[in-house]
Amino acid sequence: MPSSPFESLLITPLHALHIELGARMVPFAGYSMPVQYPMGLMAEHQHTRLSAGLFDVSHMGQLRLVGADAAAAFESLMPVDVMGLPVGKQRYGLLLNDDGGIVDDLMFFNRGDDIFVIVNGACKVADIALMQAKIGSRCQVIPMPEMALLALQGPKAVDALARLAPGVEKLVFMTGGTFTVQTDTQKFDVFLTRSGYTGEDGFEISVHSSQAEALARALLAQPEVKPIGLGARNSLRLEAGLCLHGNDIDATTNPVEANLLWAMQKVRRTGGAREGGFPGAHKILAALAQIDNPPEGSKKRVGLVALERIPVREHTLLQDEQGNTVGEVTSGLLSPTVDKPIVMAYVKTSVADIGTKVNAVVRGKLVPMEVCPTPFIPPRYFRG
Repeated sequence: MPSSPFESLLITPLHALHIELGARMVPFAGYSMPVQYPMGLMAEHQHTRLSAGLFDVSHMGQLRLVGADAAAAFESLMPVDVMGLPVGKQRYGLLLNDDGGIVDDLMFFNRGDDIFVIVNGACKVADIALMQAKIGSRCQVIPMPEMALLALQGPKAVDALARLAPGVEKLVFMTGGTFTVQTDTQKFDVFLTRSGYTGEDGFEISVHSSQAEALARALLAQPEVKPIGLGARNSLRLEAGLCLHGNDIDATTNPVEANLLWAMQKVRRTGGAREGGFPGAHKILAALAQIDNPPEGSKKRVGLVALERIPVREHTLLQDEQGNTVGEVTSGLLSPTVDKPIVMAYVKTSVADIGTKVNAVVRGKLVPMEVCPTPFIPPRYFRG
């Protein structure tokens, strides 16, 4: 039996670099990961919003789907248009179970000769097993454990990366390709997309594990770039209104109540050319049909901002002004950018309209909150 939780954890190819940089390491998704560096979570968050932050996200799962039937096969697992995704483009997807619950959310990219998929670290073993069981007879499901994943995020990310990989500045949001990186000592190819999890412009870079440290050091040598940990990654993504699997969505969550309608293209909905045909389609399509007149007791994911400066955390109950419980917080913190407590929560649809007032019950005190639009900050993705 291990004497500490770290003895049983996996490490990423950048583990030694994290230690060298003075990171505070924590167990996360089965890995030893940096939660913050010496400059601290608040400074890391603000640096990413103003300049460029480098994240190690190598705990995430990477895989390839290969074969002539790969797109159709993958589409059978999600309420998403996979077959219509052009070569060179990326899309957000929802992997479902037979009840229409969200097993995982993921990103996928049409590279022409394969579909490149990135899944959440805590879910990757189960995701790959599910895909192999469900569609492994229709296409090859090829895990890529030899690859690391770095994210460079922020308004100056493109300036830093373009010095090492000329041409990346021509990409727009949710596109990508293979680029050659030139460091002081090495030259190698990476596959990258102009996307990320912060609401900022930026890139996610798939690189061979043997070259990950060289790439990270070369990026950190750029004047715009600082290392950023998981703590700031979480506060950045919440401000961007992005779901965290395991908090804001999980295997019991219907995508309609999660307010992820934008992730389900019309071609897969009722009346579309390829309607249904995904796990739990009957439940999801029925929920879509009732979107304008939801049944009693239905709920919806919303954003809220506190009207007092008291942080509201996950699992906090929400009440209406009559004292009835109407929801529960799934993610919450004091936003460094908005400078107010913000949360995502599931509430009854009767109190889900923008501007509706509810109260959070924080250690017996009622904290007034107001339903607000998400994202909490304007996205700054580069669209050309």
